[in-house]
Amino acid sequence: MDAEPRAVHIDGPAGLELVDHVLDALDGLWADAAHVADQDRTLFTLAVSEVVTNMVQHTENPDEVTLTVDIRVSANDLVATLTDTAPPAEIDWDGVEMPDADSESGRGLALSTAALDELRHYSDTRGNTWRLRRKLGQGE
Repeated sequence: MDAEPRAVHIDGPAGLELVDHVLDALDGLWADAAHVADQDRTLFTLAVSEVVTNMVQHTENPDEVTLTVDIRVSANDLVATLTDTAPPAEIDWDGVEMPDADSESGRGLALSTAALDELRHYSDTRGNTWRLRRKLGQGE
Protein backbone atom coordinates (compact mmCIF):
# COMPACT_ATOMS: atom_id res chain seq x y z
CA MET A 1 0.00 0.00 0.00
CA ASP A 2 1.50 3.32 -1.12
CA ALA A 3 0.39 5.75 1.57
CA GLU A 4 3.19 8.30 1.36
CA PRO A 5 1.79 11.77 2.08
CA ARG A 6 0.86 13.81 -0.96
CA ALA A 7 -0.12 17.46 -1.07
CA VAL A 8 -1.29 20.18 -3.40
CA HIS A 9 -1.39 23.97 -3.07
CA ILE A 10 -3.58 26.26 -5.19
CA ASP A 11 -4.28 29.96 -4.89
CA GLY A 12 -5.86 32.64 -6.99
CA PRO A 13 -8.83 34.96 -7.37
CA ALA A 14 -12.02 33.62 -5.78
CA GLY A 15 -13.73 32.73 -9.06
CA LEU A 16 -15.37 29.60 -10.44
CA GLU A 17 -12.20 28.86 -12.43
CA LEU A 18 -10.45 28.21 -9.11
CA VAL A 19 -13.10 25.60 -8.22
CA ASP A 20 -12.23 23.76 -11.44
CA HIS A 21 -8.51 23.89 -10.56
CA VAL A 22 -9.23 22.42 -7.12
CA LEU A 23 -11.27 19.55 -8.57
CA ASP A 24 -8.56 18.85 -11.17
CA ALA A 25 -5.94 18.83 -8.39
CA LEU A 26 -8.01 16.31 -6.41
CA ASP A 27 -8.20 14.08 -9.49
CA GLY A 28 -4.41 14.24 -9.69
CA LEU A 29 -4.03 13.37 -6.02
CA TRP A 30 -6.34 10.36 -6.37
CA ALA A 31 -4.23 9.06 -9.26
CA ASP A 32 -1.27 8.87 -6.84
CA ALA A 33 -3.20 7.60 -3.80
CA ALA A 34 -4.30 4.04 -4.49
CA HIS A 35 -4.81 3.43 -0.76
CA VAL A 36 -7.76 5.84 -0.64
CA ALA A 37 -11.07 3.99 -1.10
CA ASP A 38 -13.58 5.22 -3.67
CA GLN A 39 -16.08 6.15 -0.96
CA ASP A 40 -13.50 8.31 0.85
CA ARG A 41 -12.49 9.98 -2.43
CA THR A 42 -16.08 10.71 -3.40
CA LEU A 43 -17.21 12.08 -0.04
CA PHE A 44 -14.09 14.20 0.50
CA THR A 45 -14.29 15.60 -3.05
CA LEU A 46 -17.97 16.42 -2.50
CA ALA A 47 -17.21 18.29 0.73
CA VAL A 48 -14.27 20.23 -0.70
CA SER A 49 -16.28 21.12 -3.79
CA GLU A 50 -19.24 22.35 -1.72
CA VAL A 51 -17.14 24.51 0.62
CA VAL A 52 -14.94 26.00 -2.12
CA THR A 53 -18.00 26.73 -4.25
CA ASN A 54 -19.74 28.41 -1.30
CA MET A 55 -16.64 30.52 -0.64
CA VAL A 56 -16.61 31.65 -4.27
CA GLN A 57 -20.37 32.23 -4.56
CA HIS A 58 -20.57 34.26 -1.36
CA THR A 59 -17.67 36.54 -2.29
CA GLU A 60 -18.94 39.99 -3.23
CA ASN A 61 -15.78 41.08 -5.07
CA PRO A 62 -14.08 37.94 -6.46
CA ASP A 63 -11.30 39.90 -8.17
CA GLU A 64 -10.32 41.43 -4.83
CA VAL A 65 -10.43 38.19 -2.81
CA THR A 66 -7.71 35.55 -2.90
CA LEU A 67 -8.55 31.97 -2.08
CA THR A 68 -5.86 29.50 -1.01
CA VAL A 69 -6.38 25.74 -0.95
CA ASP A 70 -4.02 23.24 0.65
CA ILE A 71 -4.95 19.57 0.43
CA ARG A 72 -3.02 16.70 2.01
CA VAL A 73 -3.53 12.97 1.53
CA SER A 74 -1.83 10.75 4.12
CA ALA A 75 -2.06 7.13 5.22
CA ASN A 76 -4.76 7.95 7.78
CA ASP A 77 -6.74 10.93 6.57
CA LEU A 78 -7.58 13.56 3.99
CA VAL A 79 -7.25 17.20 5.04
CA ALA A 80 -8.09 20.41 3.22
CA THR A 81 -7.37 23.89 4.55
CA LEU A 82 -9.19 26.61 2.64
CA THR A 83 -8.52 30.28 3.33
CA ASP A 84 -9.73 33.50 1.78
CA THR A 85 -9.18 37.21 2.23
CA ALA A 86 -12.91 38.01 2.32
CA PRO A 87 -14.66 39.67 5.24
CA PRO A 88 -15.39 37.23 8.10
CA ALA A 89 -18.33 34.95 7.27
CA GLU A 90 -21.10 34.52 9.81
CA ILE A 91 -22.05 30.85 10.04
CA ASP A 92 -25.12 29.70 11.96
CA TRP A 93 -23.93 26.17 12.75
CA ASP A 94 -27.13 25.42 14.68
CA GLY A 95 -29.09 26.14 11.50
CA VAL A 96 -27.08 23.80 9.27
CA GLU A 97 -29.50 21.13 8.07
CA MET A 98 -30.74 19.68 4.82
CA PRO A 99 -33.37 21.89 3.20
CA ASP A 100 -36.64 20.65 1.74
CA ALA A 101 -36.39 18.43 -1.34
CA ASP A 102 -37.75 21.26 -3.53
CA SER A 103 -35.08 23.74 -2.41
CA GLU A 104 -32.54 24.69 -5.07
CA SER A 105 -29.74 25.58 -2.65
CA GLY A 106 -28.62 25.36 0.95
CA ARG A 107 -27.26 21.82 1.02
CA GLY A 108 -23.52 22.55 0.92
CA LEU A 109 -22.65 22.71 4.61
CA ALA A 110 -25.11 19.96 5.54
CA LEU A 111 -23.61 17.60 2.94
CA SER A 112 -20.08 18.54 3.95
CA THR A 113 -20.79 17.98 7.63
CA ALA A 114 -22.20 14.53 6.87
CA ALA A 115 -19.23 13.58 4.65
CA LEU A 116 -16.46 14.68 7.02
CA ASP A 117 -15.14 13.81 10.45
CA GLU A 118 -14.22 17.44 11.03
CA LEU A 119 -15.48 20.69 9.53
CA ARG A 120 -14.32 23.88 11.21
CA HIS A 121 -14.54 27.53 10.30
CA TYR A 122 -12.46 30.32 11.78
CA SER A 123 -12.54 33.97 10.82
CA ASP A 124 -10.74 37.14 11.75
CA THR A 125 -9.94 40.48 10.14
CA ARG A 126 -7.71 38.73 7.55
CA GLY A 127 -10.47 36.46 6.26
CA ASN A 128 -11.84 32.96 6.71
CA THR A 129 -10.24 29.58 7.22
CA TRP A 130 -12.00 26.28 6.74
CA ARG A 131 -10.52 22.95 7.86
CA LEU A 132 -12.00 19.78 6.38
CA ARG A 133 -10.87 16.34 7.52
CA ARG A 134 -11.99 12.82 6.68
CA LYS A 135 -10.45 9.79 8.35
CA LEU A 136 -9.72 6.95 5.95
CA GLY A 137 -11.30 3.52 6.17
CA GLN A 138 -14.56 4.56 7.84
CA GLY A 139 -16.68 2.49 5.46
CA GLU A 140 -14.85 -0.81 5.96
